[in-house]
Amino acid sequence: MPTPQFMFAGYPTAPVFKTKGGKSNIRELLWGDWVQLTGDRDGEWVPVSVRGTKGWMKQADLQTARCLEIIFLDVGQGDGCLMITPDDKHVLIDAGISDNMLRFLRWRYAGFKNKWTFDAAIITHPDQDHYGGFQDIFEEPNVFFRSLYHNGIVERNADDTLGPSETDGGVKYLTEIIRTEEELDRLLSHAANRGKKLYPKLLHTAFTSGRVDDIRALATADDYVPGYGADKHVRLKILGPVLEPKSGRARLRWFPKTLGSTSWDVGKTKNGHSVVLRLEYGHLRLLFGGDLNSPAEMFLLNQYAGGAREEAALVAAGRTVFGCDVAKCCHHGSADFTETFLKTVLPAAVVISSGDEESHAHPRSDTLGTIGLYGRPPRPLIFSTELSRSGRERESTAVLKKIAVLRQQLAKAPSIEKVRELLPLYDAQVDELKKRNITVYGAINLRSDGKRVVMAYRLEEDRVNGSRLAEWDIYRLESNASGRLEYVT
Repeated sequence: MPTPQFMFAGYPTAPVFKTKGGKSNIRELLWGDWVQLTGDRDGEWVPVSVRGTKGWMKQADLQTARCLEIIFLDVGQGDGCLMITPDDKHVLIDAGISDNMLRFLRWRYAGFKNKWTFDAAIITHPDQDHYGGFQDIFEEPNVFFRSLYHNGIVERNADDTLGPSETDGGVKYLTEIIRTEEELDRLLSHAANRGKKLYPKLLHTAFTSGRVDDIRALATADDYVPGYGADKHVRLKILGPVLEPKSGRARLRWFPKTLGSTSWDVGKTKNGHSVVLRLEYGHLRLLFGGDLNSPAEMFLLNQYAGGAREEAALVAAGRTVFGCDVAKCCHHGSADFTETFLKTVLPAAVVISSGDEESHAHPRSDTLGTIGLYGRPPRPLIFSTELSRSGRERESTAVLKKIAVLRQQLAKAPSIEKVRELLPLYDAQVDELKKRNITVYGAINLRSDGKRVVMAYRLEEDRVNGSRLAEWDIYRLESNASGRLEYVT
């Protein structure tokens, strides 16, 4: 039987050796990594090429089945992740505020030298630290999307920045929810409605680019993200936003500044109506919570709790909907959360996406403590995109030295011509430094076959234990007899 052209690294990691029969590995691959086979099997050994490294692997350390792969990227202050399904669909969920996501994608997809089509992009809500990074992506000429989804709240250049509202029964509601591509076109085709606001500019860029096939809003009335429904292996159940229609009009309620207040707040409303998704794959349940806040959490719990009022009943009812094995922490680990919602989610692992050069001090210490307190016992896991890399002082020494030399040369440049000659070299080294920090050290990786989960981040320095080289700090969740995923120490 001929050897296949490629396979995938086995569970939970797989070593690559320089020579057939080698004792000390030269690389450590994470479960599900793509491996090119460069020749026929020789006994228990197979020649391979992976990420520019040629070597040998044992056949037992390879598998033919592809894993679900989710990469929570270090996009600074904000959220951004890439999901790749076992049937090779690629989905972006948020993209941070800057070009970090684009830099990562260029690294991942060979610089987009050829046309690449993502199955979907999901903007959970119109906060710049979630959508800003999409601007450069939508302008990339070789990047295409089959679908772009948003939460239906589209800012516009007007006194009512979120559109018209009405008050009904003491509750204020947004009454112009942009659900369809046609409604979006009617709003944004007028330049005056866009003004200088970044979010309408972004959506207009996507709409007019010719590279996005369909743009629409998601809400719980849709049940599942199209193409990821109940009949699929990987499902994306929509848990928010919840529309409250009246007289045939879609409405979303305003949320207050604080729980119980009637001081309606633009930021809380945009965040509180994040697109909330529950990923389902085999035994795995993963919650993408957007930027939910305290008023939104309690609103959603009450929507699903069937009239329960006591906390214990609310938690029990809500857990059938929001309970999960892994959760993307809402709002970067801010203090605006309820203990009731955390008790409901009860995750075995939480991923916090936050930046180290921002003024919000996320993740908050009390948030980290509460996540640990109400996580799944006995050892709830907390991952942070910021903390998965230890800081600027540990970055590539060689690149830093080159930057220092070029900086001195620029300072002493005898002419503007010399400055113009040196600047591209300097910029290239800065780009290399930033790319390395983002693509290598700032990502939390999740791999799963629906029965097991590996969560890992890249070690900044390889670790050697005897003859075994380790490049990853890994954590495993495995299904118990009842099918529940548990942390394996």
